[in-house]
Amino acid sequence: MIPPIPKLGDYGISPEYGFLPAELPLERLPDPYYNKWEAVVANLQGLILSKRLRGVIERLPVLSTAGLEHDSEWRRAYSLLCFMAHGYIWGGDSPSERLPAAISIPLIHISAYLEVPPVATYAAVCLWNFKPLFADEPVDNLENLATLTTFTGSIDESWFYLVSVAIEARGGPIIPLMLTAIRAARSNDSVTVTHCLRAFAERLDDLGSILQRMHESCDPQVFYNRIRPFLAGSKNMGEAGLPNGVIYEDGSGSEKYREYSGGSNAQSSIIQFFDIILGIKHRPTGEKKDPTSESELEGTAPPPKHNFLLEMRKYMPGPHRRFLEDVTLVSNIRDYVETHTHDRELTLAYDACLAMLRAFRDKHINIVSRYIIIKSRESRSLSRSKSPEVTRRKLDIATSSRQDKSEGGKKNLKGTGGTALIPFLKQARDETGEPAIDSWARRVMNKDYSSKGRGDFFLGKIDEHPDADMDLCGMAGTWAIDDNAGGGLCHY
Repeated sequence: MIPPIPKLGDYGISPEYGFLPAELPLERLPDPYYNKWEAVVANLQGLILSKRLRGVIERLPVLSTAGLEHDSEWRRAYSLLCFMAHGYIWGGDSPSERLPAAISIPLIHISAYLEVPPVATYAAVCLWNFKPLFADEPVDNLENLATLTTFTGSIDESWFYLVSVAIEARGGPIIPLMLTAIRAARSNDSVTVTHCLRAFAERLDDLGSILQRMHESCDPQVFYNRIRPFLAGSKNMGEAGLPNGVIYEDGSGSEKYREYSGGSNAQSSIIQFFDIILGIKHRPTGEKKDPTSESELEGTAPPPKHNFLLEMRKYMPGPHRRFLEDVTLVSNIRDYVETHTHDRELTLAYDACLAMLRAFRDKHINIVSRYIIIKSRESRSLSRSKSPEVTRRKLDIATSSRQDKSEGGKKNLKGTGGTALIPFLKQARDETGEPAIDSWARRVMNKDYSSKGRGDFFLGKIDEHPDADMDLCGMAGTWAIDDNAGGGLCHY
């Protein structure tokens, strides 16, 4: 029996704005009982700046979650506690490996209700952390968006989150559009499938344009040194000061260390939805395509496999995660196009979607290079001119990346999500072009355009070679690169 096509309402997904909540995020919890949480977050930047946040949080009572009613209230509480938790852990001269019960107990309970880990996920800082400036204007317009909470109070941090919010909103209509395409493919309606794919490709181009606006109001220096450290999780953070993870205190005295990846845009469901719909298969970083594994199942969505993108699904809200799993069962576009290669308009529309998604990933690699690779090298160069006392004064993922590794003088770049930087992103980009139907399109999209010394002469070489020395990393895991390797935000 053919599985039914998922209904968006069953997963809390908006046909207009996709994985953003159908109801706008609350700007404040309505029950005065939670005023203490709201007061801390309202003064979060000042408390972090004055290094008084930890003392304030340690004096907070353990509040019950019984006063939370609607889902919007649970999401607001989750976001508040995540910002407080990461501010507490990373807001001092060295990270704290213990999270007080006033934060950890309600955070664990709320996270279980929302089916997300008790850590600052993409949902906490992006999906559930925005508001429109004008209620009668759309939220896919960056000029109509503002954040509710930030760690630094900077325009740069707000812009970094809001670019993702705008991408989510602009990409939202693609979800019902491509479910229509699945339904049309089942009834052999080639005209409708072609129309949907063309609209998909055009909207993907819009998303790339939004992504390229990151540089307008987010300075790489501010992002690398001020924003990024707060997004770090507790997984693979030994060199940043958390060798074992973080203990979430519950009063029992027998708590164990927990390790979580931090906020990563790889936790966004929208790009993974695109991959599933187009039948793009992603392999674990560094694993090559096996030409002998082709089968009649190639045209369908890839089967479950352990890799970074599947790992990041654990950090998505539960309903969104289940939606991706259910869409995987019904995805048929790649198979349909492959069996209708005589339809040139259909194959052209499908290949155009692959090309646009590949171009989107190319744009992301460029941002990663500017915001992470170049900044990490600059920070290491700057640290060499400072005394050891100055260099060691603060410990987090930004400062730890300046330290030499004991062997070979190679450097560790610490990130916040869970896989290899440029190697992961470059492989994901290349895999996007692999399903192309037309032989010419496949040849163009899979052509290696890399060249030594490409880029600005004064910025030096950025080597994207996937075999460069590296550890597992991401926006909240561990990153390790040498001077000739690449890295990134693990956006998508």
